[in-house]
Amino acid sequence: MSSAWLLPEHVCDVLPAEARRIEELRHNLLDVARGYGFELVIPPLLEHLESLLSGTGRELDLRTFKLVDQLSGRTLGVRADTTPQVARIDAHLLNRQGVTRLCYCGPVLHTRPAGLNATREPLQFGAEIYGHAGLEADLEVQELALDAMQRAGVEGLTVDLGDARIVRGVLADSGADAQVVAALHGALAAKDASAVRELSRGFAAQTQAALLAMLRLYGGAEVIAAARCELPDEPQVRAALADLEWLAARLRQAHPQVQVGFDLADLGGYDYYSGARFAIYAEGASDSLVRGGRYDQVGAVFGRNRPAVGLSMDLKQVVTLARRREMPPVVRAPWGEDAALRAAVRRLREQGEAVVCVLPGHEHEAEEYASDRELALVSGQWVVRAL
Repeated sequence: MSSAWLLPEHVCDVLPAEARRIEELRHNLLDVARGYGFELVIPPLLEHLESLLSGTGRELDLRTFKLVDQLSGRTLGVRADTTPQVARIDAHLLNRQGVTRLCYCGPVLHTRPAGLNATREPLQFGAEIYGHAGLEADLEVQELALDAMQRAGVEGLTVDLGDARIVRGVLADSGADAQVVAALHGALAAKDASAVRELSRGFAAQTQAALLAMLRLYGGAEVIAAARCELPDEPQVRAALADLEWLAARLRQAHPQVQVGFDLADLGGYDYYSGARFAIYAEGASDSLVRGGRYDQVGAVFGRNRPAVGLSMDLKQVVTLARRREMPPVVRAPWGEDAALRAAVRRLREQGEAVVCVLPGHEHEAEEYASDRELALVSGQWVVRAL
């Protein structure tokens, strides 16, 4: 029999020191987004399942917890990704004609962890731009992501660029069904040459060769030139490579300290991406910290197929690499009903100081607080003095 206080696998409590750091990071990232003009929205944690999964593909379906609504009898889902919800808000609730910038930060829940040490309850921060189909919006989202990582103090950043249109262009004449295409996405993302070769058996030789070439097409600026030689001269592929080249040039110019490269086989993430996409890595991280890209079709099911591009990250993952800021020591004060004492405590707190009043009967615990000053009665006045 398991103990009542044990939590489910890959779900954990966040204790005070870590919770404080996550909350500071959340506040900082929302400030960065606000600096770009993004407005905060807070979607609900659960919705009708068909709304949560509209147009998002099988991967998100497998990650979503389902339950029955006791009021309506309909099937609900606990969100595994907030992007479809924000698309619904843009399409149905705001219904603006021009460009809309929205951001969010809240928990999501996954049926299975993304990795061995991953949580099933990420704290997802994201930002989305609706209504602009140009690369300018893609670039803004990527720069927002880099500014967010730099505000957090994450070092050694690398941006990998890719594009969902490349594999679609390569497979344009293959006749592959959706199940094979999904399997190929997984094999390409895992760089599994044997699986790619097996799944593409029966394709035209040129198509199979292009898929296998994609496994090698990662690295620096040379990747684009190699891709133009090794991939089909197909309109989607040409457009995608030109867009990636444009984005990379501007990222390198604006962020010379960041490594910018390409990984044309990186198809990890959800199925709704439709164009340029990116992943940000950092020194010491085993996986990407930020993922994002263009997903122009995600709002179609809500009756408003607007251009869209965005990013998301898990603050619980980012905080492990973020710059650590030590918590300032608190001021220790005695507990008492003396009006002057209580006024002095209030005044210090209004000035931004953390003041811990030692409760009666717990005076012996005073040394447990990280304090370097105390509020003491000196010559009839309550003053702060060094310990």
